[in-house]
Amino acid sequence: MRILAIVVLGLATAACGFQLRGQAKLPFETLYVAIPEISPLGIELKRNIIAGTHTRLVNDPAQAQAILDLVSEERGKSILSFDTAGRVREFQLRYRLSFRVRDARGRDYLPQSEIRVTRDISFDDAQVLSKESEEQLLFRDMQKDVVEQILRRLAAAPAEPISFEPAAKDAATR
Repeated sequence: MRILAIVVLGLATAACGFQLRGQAKLPFETLYVAIPEISPLGIELKRNIIAGTHTRLVNDPAQAQAILDLVSEERGKSILSFDTAGRVREFQLRYRLSFRVRDARGRDYLPQSEIRVTRDISFDDAQVLSKESEEQLLFRDMQKDVVEQILRRLAAAPAEPISFEPAAKDAATR
């Protein structure tokens, strides 16, 4: 009876189109990630590229088909609301990242792009330590979201760098 239930469950799962997420197909064979080695974002991004794509990471930008440059990374926190006594009740956490993907000659695969992620967190004076831990967990979760968005954008990048030179020459000749 158990075997029959497993077979039926397997057939039902297969029939609905469910399949495990495979490896992402990036349009680059080699990629250099210009993010500091000690950066938590860089570590997670590299780990995801290695584990989830066929793209090979290289340590020298001259050997890379594409170069991912980190333009800026910023974390922020602002007050969202106060209680009737004037104490903070909620914060908004912000994580903003700008990056671009180019070839060794400076032509863009992806022009400078920005990813913004926010999370709201309640605050209680009586639970300061646990709220600090929760804040760190939320920032880590936001970083994970940013890495996933970067990977999706890399997968959607064109196979050849975008060149704006011919359009500029056409405009100059008019």
